Amino acid sequence: MADLGGRVALVFGAGSIKSGGLSNGKAASITYARAGARMAIVDLTLEAAEETAEAIRAEGHECLTFAADIANSADVARVVEGVIAHYGRIDILHNNVGLLEFTTFEGTDEAQWDKVMAANVKGMFLACKAVLPHMVAQGGGVVTNISALASVRYLGPVVTYMTSKAAVNGFTQSVAIEYARHGIRCNAILPGFIDTPVGLGVYELGDPSTVEERKAYRNSKLPGGKPGDAWDIANAALFLASDEARYINGVLLPVDAGVMLLSPTAA
Repeated sequence: MADLGGRVALVFGAGSIKSGGLSNGKAASITYARAGARMAIVDLTLEAAEETAEAIRAEGHECLTFAADIANSADVARVVEGVIAHYGRIDILHNNVGLLEFTTFEGTDEAQWDKVMAANVKGMFLACKAVLPHMVAQGGGVVTNISALASVRYLGPVVTYMTSKAAVNGFTQSVAIEYARHGIRCNAILPGFIDTPVGLGVYELGDPSTVEERKAYRNSKLPGGKPGDAWDIANAALFLASDEARYINGVLLPVDAGVMLLSPTAA
C-alpha cells in the first residue's frame, strides 16, 4: 500500500446516500486513512459524514467531519478554514460529489440543469478555489476529481450528468496544467459500472421484480462479466495521490475493466 503518512486528505462527498452503504467517497476516505493520511471528510449531512468517520476511527485513525453544501462558497470556505486551523495543511483534495438524474433532453428543465451543474461542476470549482492557494503556499498537493464513464460515452438519457462530467474532465486538465509549476497534480477518475448505492439505484428505478435479471444482463455485457466496487475506485485514487504517481498529471483514468473499448457491434 502507498504511504500517505503525515499528509492530510480532504474528501468532499465522503458519505453514502444509503446508511450502511459503501460509496466511492466512503471507500476512498477509509483507504486514504489506512495509508496513513489524517482525514477531513465532508458530506451534505453530518450524519452521513459521521458514519464514514466512525469506520475510520474504529481502525484507530484521525478524522474530522463537516456538513456542507459543496455548491455553496461560504460552506466550502468554512470547511477549508476548519481543516487548515486543525491540521495546518491540505495535501490531498478528493472531489467525489456527483448528482445523477435520469431525464431526457426534452424532459430536463432549467432548475434540474442548474442543480446538477452546481453539484457536479461548480462544487469542484469552489473546492479547488479554496484549497489550491494553500497547496501553492505549502509547495504542492494532489487533486483527484471523480468524473464518470458517461463523460465520454452515451449511457442513456442523462443529459445533465453527461454534460457535467464532461465539464469535469476539461476542468481537471485545465487545473493540471495551470498548477503543475507549483508542484500540484490534478487527475480525474472515470468509474465504469460500479456497484455503489448510486450505481445500484439505477436498477431500482424500474420493476422491482426484474432488478436481479437486469443486473445479470448488464454483467453479461461487461468485459469481465462483473461490475466493479467502490474499493476499485478508492485504490485508483490512492495510487494517484501517492508518490508513485508523481509524474502523472492531467490524466482521465478509466476504471471500468475495459468497457470503454467496446462497440455496439462487438460480438
